[in-house]
Amino acid sequence: MQIRTSAEDYLETILLLSMKTGAVRSIDIAGETGYSKPSVSVAVKKLREGGMIEVDPDGFITLTDAGLNTAKQVYERHSAIYDWLVAGGVSENVAAADACRMEHVISDETFRMIKAHTAAMSAEGKSDR
Repeated sequence: MQIRTSAEDYLETILLLSMKTGAVRSIDIAGETGYSKPSVSVAVKKLREGGMIEVDPDGFITLTDAGLNTAKQVYERHSAIYDWLVAGGVSENVAAADACRMEHVISDETFRMIKAHTAAMSAEGKSDR
């Protein structure tokens, strides 16, 4: 399954909700993202058909191994970019919004640099996070 930006966002949301609440349903995704229930329903169907999630008879959603790997990668990128931006003086709200967009388009090379730079700053005590 080719993963598009929106699918990555849904997988990341499912990961974060499952870490926060333990159980995720379509209504939870709609509430978290602000997307309509029909839009979430379509996305959930595509993710299920693509083997990224499973939905049990009660409507609870779990990530498959492939979905979990993708969600973790997206979340790692988001977190590192966010930390890097905040450490550089960008406000938290702007950093969160920018990280959400940037996580999908930066190269692996650039991501590795940001991750290494953020880790080095944290080790030196220069980062607030």
